[in-house]
Amino acid sequence: MEANTRSTGRLPAAFLTPGSSSFMDFLSDHQPELLPGKRQLPPVQGVIEAPHGTTIVAVAFPGGVVLAGDRRATMGNVIAQRDIEKVFPADEYSAVGIAGTAGLAVEMVKLFQLELEHFEKVEGAQLSLEGKANRLSTMIRSNLGMALQGLAVVPLFAGYDLDRGKGRIFSYDVTGGRSEEHGYASTGSGSIFARGAMKKLFRDDLTEDQATTLVVQALYDAADDDSATGGPDVARRIYPIVTVITEDGFRRLTDDESSAIARSVLERRLEQPDGPRAALL
Repeated sequence: MEANTRSTGRLPAAFLTPGSSSFMDFLSDHQPELLPGKRQLPPVQGVIEAPHGTTIVAVAFPGGVVLAGDRRATMGNVIAQRDIEKVFPADEYSAVGIAGTAGLAVEMVKLFQLELEHFEKVEGAQLSLEGKANRLSTMIRSNLGMALQGLAVVPLFAGYDLDRGKGRIFSYDVTGGRSEEHGYASTGSGSIFARGAMKKLFRDDLTEDQATTLVVQALYDAADDDSATGGPDVARRIYPIVTVITEDGFRRLTDDESSAIARSVLERRLEQPDGPRAALL
């Protein structure tokens, strides 16, 4: 397709033919080998070793939702990267946090971003948040062959629903199965510990500041019990990525904001190493 464009100086006919508003459908019809799940892997014995990213957490609050992730990527028992990016904007009102095979997950997020942008350009309107969640489910399902070879991608999707006027969270399994989570959610190897922390601290009336502190508390607890999850690294100035999505759109907290929250959590942990406790009635 690219060579033909260079030789004629014109766009290939595929680009000028009316079709689906789905960018994935366009690739499937014209260059399916570019889709992550359609690639042929060389024959290997056992599970493929590749950098994996963990842990992602999300918390809803009145007015929006917070999506955050730690910064560590591991490959077996080795720390492959200490400052990996795991949370990305999908569009103006939604974001994706990646857990699983890091390289493949990042590629899938980029394809998802193109999918949403393509739909908006073709249809002249944004997909509903429900529609975005369904599109991501389809993309994960198409990666099942890779997942069975150890290259799984299990993201967490969150956004502000303009129609309902609230933040919503969606979790997935490797087959593309989708579930809406209420209040809070987590994915990745440290998800059990993070979920336990959120379960004891979550309230329906959290403020935005409380929600951002809660996700950092949860990531700290996950890092305390899961070696694949990285806690705040004060020496290297590496802190969790924290994003907020409200009716004003997607916003990523600055490094100064994230470090202030992380340092506050660390200072309190000097007095309470196991973290704050839920009030007993």
